[in-house]
Amino acid sequence: MTVIDSESDWNCTEIPEPGKQVAQQVKLKNGTAIRYFVYLPEDFCTENRYPLMLFLHGRGERGDSVQELKRVLVHGPPKLIEQGMHFPCIVISPQQATDNLWWTTDNLLDFLSIIEKRYHADLERITCTGLSMGGFASWALAAELPDYFAAIAPVCGGGEIEWAEKLIQTPVWAFHGVQDDIIPIKRSEEMIEAIQKLNGDAKLTTYPDLGHDSWTETYNNPDLYQWLFSHKKK
Repeated sequence: MTVIDSESDWNCTEIPEPGKQVAQQVKLKNGTAIRYFVYLPEDFCTENRYPLMLFLHGRGERGDSVQELKRVLVHGPPKLIEQGMHFPCIVISPQQATDNLWWTTDNLLDFLSIIEKRYHADLERITCTGLSMGGFASWALAAELPDYFAAIAPVCGGGEIEWAEKLIQTPVWAFHGVQDDIIPIKRSEEMIEAIQKLNGDAKLTTYPDLGHDSWTETYNNPDLYQWLFSHKKK
């Protein structure tokens, strides 16, 4: 990881070194600055286009300072990259500010429009996954952009069942612990059932013995990444 100690250390105009997770930031049209980590695959070159996986953290990893950006590294793909795992795709992990209880789709849409151009993303192979608060955001963002993602993988999240009609073209693999007392498993079950009733491509993996932390098991499963990377936008 590239350690950023102050605002003056940010250099967002250069492409980060491939194979490493680097801290960056962008400023949105509304003036909001979003800090994030970016990982580029080891074979990255600007002449090619690459799959992009957007990872959205949970409520406990929010932060407002440069130093607090490191909270994003405690779970999911960013954690695995720090431990030495390599991905065959671009991994983007933004951080939400602490005064926002949930990810806002407007900011994420603006953020993605900048990111996909900056890092030469393959627009047919952009996927999204997130846990808890980020799981809710994964559902919401896919419903807001029904033709954007190749696939999504919400973990211990949930959404509104009326979104199902907007999600029937997006493959979904959701994950949830049966013993979750923070976000009931019913939130994932209702979403998957609503999409399946409309003949959408949706499935749910449940963990009978797990509570809210269903993300550790999920993100340690190589089948998840094989599934995500196997999809192209319809």
